[in-house]
Amino acid sequence: MSYKTLANLESKLSQFKSPVEMLRNSNTPGYAFPFPAEYTNWRDEQIAWKKSVVLFDQSFHMTDFYFEGPDVKRLMSDIGVNSMANFGKNRAKQLVACNYDGFVIGDAILFGHSNENFSVVGRPSVPNWVAFHAENGDYDVKVTRDFRSFENSNDRLLYRFQIQGPNSLELIKKVHEGKFPDIPFFHIGDLKIAGCKVRALNHSMSRMSGLEIHGPKNEGDKVLSALVEAGSEFNLHLGGSRAYATVSPESGWIPSPMPAIYTGDSMKPYREWLSADGFEANASLGGSFYSDNIEDYYQTPWDLGYGGHIKFDHDFIGRANLEKLKNKSHRKKVWLDWNKEDTLKVIGGMIGEGEKYKHLEMPNSYYSILPFDKVVQNDKIIGLGTYSQYTANVRSWFSLAMIDEADAKNGNEVHLIWGEEDKSDHYIQIPVRATIRTNPI
Repeated sequence: MSYKTLANLESKLSQFKSPVEMLRNSNTPGYAFPFPAEYTNWRDEQIAWKKSVVLFDQSFHMTDFYFEGPDVKRLMSDIGVNSMANFGKNRAKQLVACNYDGFVIGDAILFGHSNENFSVVGRPSVPNWVAFHAENGDYDVKVTRDFRSFENSNDRLLYRFQIQGPNSLELIKKVHEGKFPDIPFFHIGDLKIAGCKVRALNHSMSRMSGLEIHGPKNEGDKVLSALVEAGSEFNLHLGGSRAYATVSPESGWIPSPMPAIYTGDSMKPYREWLSADGFEANASLGGSFYSDNIEDYYQTPWDLGYGGHIKFDHDFIGRANLEKLKNKSHRKKVWLDWNKEDTLKVIGGMIGEGEKYKHLEMPNSYYSILPFDKVVQNDKIIGLGTYSQYTANVRSWFSLAMIDEADAKNGNEVHLIWGEEDKSDHYIQIPVRATIRTNPI
């Protein structure tokens, strides 16, 4: 059946027993980063964000929606758990959006280009949710969509470069024309590179210093050339998609929470608004954690480490339930450092005779957009692991995880169950010993 003929996500869901069945049967692989896999090699590119400087071209894979009008700040305040009290021109914020029950739909970066012109940048979940309310609520706001290249046959409106590492600011100062501005954290300032006005966000993506810069797409090549030409002095590496996919989990960001949109009568109008062929309808679900109830995959802001983002100084979607939950125990975001012996056993299963285990693709083994693995202790599930990978900086295989607060102790040994139950690749599941790290490995 072609789902392109269906009217919306709600119609597509009606073709399956449950949202879990729909997502488990999606053929979408991991999230697409449509730029070269490597420029040198992914190991050197990973090391560059810790030892020198790396430049990632982010011009292709993120959804950019622009919201302009006198009600734009009220719109964002109504949607985000974050306070918008001091937000406006030349500010940025990690916008966290929940459904009506307080479960996370996603997070994205909110840019304040002026006091009445904001943009929401990230995976499609949050831009879509904000656009739905802008177009269906009582807001005087115009929406302009700039879809990610994967679903966009036109040129993007902006180029966007992430420049990170201990040498990053010195490189940028080298090519900037004029006095270098002081740009506070999560603020936006102006630079001039190769005669072009450049907007710069002070946003640390890899827990190292650096800036994210953007400007009109037709000026991107000129700005990039200037940076690359000056880069040899600072050991600049261009970063490919293989290295890029590992930056966020190393620093502790879970890229794709389960969008909490698939259940509930209150969310039905949104599901009827969403396309049957969009991100939410085609996101793939994988990993060793199985439940027939999609809500077992939903997450609260605390699960993702966003508890500090919640500000009850304003009314917002999901506030009532979050107020009930705030003093209860939560899951805590941690890193799981895989046991070396067990990791080598999984890798060794590729060679010769004997048991075969789910393949560990390097540097990251995300085979779905929404990977969820069981984390167990004494045969009890105490949390969910997600986004398993290796980096040349950590020199270990590791996962991000959300662990029950009582068990999320630094140094606590657990088992991550690696591999799906259905054995479609003719492998067996294996419990991998892992050590909880409450700070970056």
